[in-house]
Amino acid sequence: MAQARALRLAIDPRDGAVRLTLPKRAALRHALDWVESKRDWIEAALARLPAAVPIVAGGEAPFEGRLRLIDWREGAPRAVRLEEDRFVLGGPADTIAARLLRWMRAEALIRLDRETRAMADSAGVSIARVAVGDPRTRWGSCSATGDIRYSWRLVLAPVEVREATVAHEVAHRLHMDHSPAFHAAVRRLLGRDPAPERAWLRANGAALYWLGRVG
Repeated sequence: MAQARALRLAIDPRDGAVRLTLPKRAALRHALDWVESKRDWIEAALARLPAAVPIVAGGEAPFEGRLRLIDWREGAPRAVRLEEDRFVLGGPADTIAARLLRWMRAEALIRLDRETRAMADSAGVSIARVAVGDPRTRWGSCSATGDIRYSWRLVLAPVEVREATVAHEVAHRLHMDHSPAFHAAVRRLLGRDPAPERAWLRANGAALYWLGRVG
């Protein structure tokens, strides 16, 4: 990394990747020796990472801020069905994770599209395309043309967190910046101060990336 002036280590809380940044002319052998000297720090940082949440029959997975039982039933329909406290599904047991994640992503798009357009109507602004992906650096983004894209993982968080993110992105249709006027628009659209929801994401957002991982 040409801009780096010193060796730097970082642990990505979303996947546990250990990343080394070094100056352009740094000697690789020296850098690797330095990393080895930081082994205790690396191991301590990795130990503090969120716990993996494998998707298996009889396990639990978060959805809209609540853990739900993964209720796999032999002979039941393959399609995922959300009941009050559980996901009910049949089909091959070895495809439970893939099918549940696909269902969650589809549900995230349905909810986010509906909520975004409803909030945009109340704000008197237009929205073009609403989409979901799995970005690593942001929970939502809004283009100058009105396209809004979200992390599908917002559907795992409490509904209030998703609502605050929607208000943030719709407010960008009024102010393409983070000025005081923008933040006032977010509060007006949401009907409250979004600080608690933003704090929730800072404290818990990384854990949402560990769904489907095997510890």
